[in-house]
Amino acid sequence: MTADDIRALQTAAALENLAVSVYQTAAGLPFIKDGNKTVAAFIAKTTEQHQAHAQAFNAAATAGGGKAQTGPDPKYKAVVDQTLPTIKTPADVVKLAITLEDVAAQTYTKNVGQVSSADLRKLFASVAPVEAQHRAVLLAVQALLAGNAADLITIPVDPAKLPAAAGSVGFPDAFYKTDNASPITEGAVQ
Repeated sequence: MTADDIRALQTAAALENLAVSVYQTAAGLPFIKDGNKTVAAFIAKTTEQHQAHAQAFNAAATAGGGKAQTGPDPKYKAVVDQTLPTIKTPADVVKLAITLEDVAAQTYTKNVGQVSSADLRKLFASVAPVEAQHRAVLLAVQALLAGNAADLITIPVDPAKLPAAAGSVGFPDAFYKTDNASPITEGAVQ
C-alpha cells in the first residue's frame, strides 16, 4: 500500500467521521427528533452506514501501516461549523447533508482511479454508490419539503401522490461528477 493510498483512506474516514457527527447532531434537533418519523429513521440508518464506512476505511489504513483517522475532515468541518448555527428547519438539515453526501460520493468515485490496488478500488467503489444513494434520497426529500409535501415523506411511498419533482431530482447526473472531490491529503492524519 502506498502513502497516497493511506492518505486517501484517512481522508475518506475523515469525511465519514464528519457525516456521523452531523447526522447525530441532526437526530437530536427537536424538529427532527419529534418530526417526520421517516426522516428520523433515515438519519439513524445513514448514521450507522457512515460509522461502518469509517471503520472500513480506518481498518484498511491501519492494515496498510497507517494511522486511523478519528477526526473530521477539516475543510468540511469549517462548512459545518459555519452552517450549524443557522439551521432552523428540516430543509436546512437536508441541504447540509446533501453537501456532505455529495462530496463523499465524488471523492470516493475519484479515489477508485487513484488508489493502487484492486482491494482498495473495490472498497471505494462499494461505498461511493451508497453515498450517492443517500444524496438521491435527500434530493427527493428536499423537493418534497420545498413543495410543502412533507406528509409524502413516508415508507412505503404512494407514487401516485408524489409530484414529478420528487422522482426526477434524485438522479441528476448520468455519470457521477468528481469536480468537487476532496484531494487525498485533505483529511489525512498529520
